[in-house]
Amino acid sequence: MTGVERTPETEAYAGLGDWTPESLDLPGEVRPVVSAPDQVLSRPGGEVDPTAEETVRLAADLVATMRVSPGCVGLAAPQIGVGAQVFAVDVTGHPKAVTVHGAFVLCNARVVEASRWKVAREGCMSVPDLTGDVKRASRLVVEGVLPGSGRSVRLVTDGFEARALQHEIDHCAGLLFLDRVAGAHAVYQRKVYL
Repeated sequence: MTGVERTPETEAYAGLGDWTPESLDLPGEVRPVVSAPDQVLSRPGGEVDPTAEETVRLAADLVATMRVSPGCVGLAAPQIGVGAQVFAVDVTGHPKAVTVHGAFVLCNARVVEASRWKVAREGCMSVPDLTGDVKRASRLVVEGVLPGSGRSVRLVTDGFEARALQHEIDHCAGLLFLDRVAGAHAVYQRKVYL
C-alpha cells in the first residue's frame, strides 16, 4: 500500500511526499505529558493555522516528546497541555504495524472514511495505569494539513496505524480511549513488566 490513494476526487491532495519532522527545521523541546483527569484532556482542541510559528514549534515539541517516550506511537497537543488540533504519529518498527507512513504530524485532521471495525486493546501515556478494549476502524482515510508547509494531505491506512490515528484524533476532540470502551468490563489494570 502506498499510503496515498489517487483518484480524480483526491487529486487535489498530495501525500506526505518528502515531508519529515526535520522539515520543521526546529529541534523541538521535550514537554511533560499530562495525565487524566487534567481538564485539557476533556476539552476539544481548537483548529490551528498550520503555518504559524507557534504551530510549527508545537509540532516539533510533539515529535521530540514522542521520540523520548518508550513505546509511544502517537502524541496529541492536549497531552502536553495545549488545547489544539495537532498530533504526531510514528508506528515505525511496531510489531503490529503493517502500513507505516513513518513519523508525521497533522493539523486539523478529520476522518473521511472508516470501515472494517475491530476491537483491540489500547493504552495511553495520559492514562498510565489502565488499558481498554476499544472498537475502531481498521481501514481509514484521514485528511489533514502538514505543519510548516500548510499542504493538505489525504492518508489511506489500515490496522495499527489506523488505530493510532483515531486515538490521536480523539485526543484533539477531548476524548480518551476510556470514553470509547464498552463499559467497566473492558478496562484493565496495565501490566508492568520488570
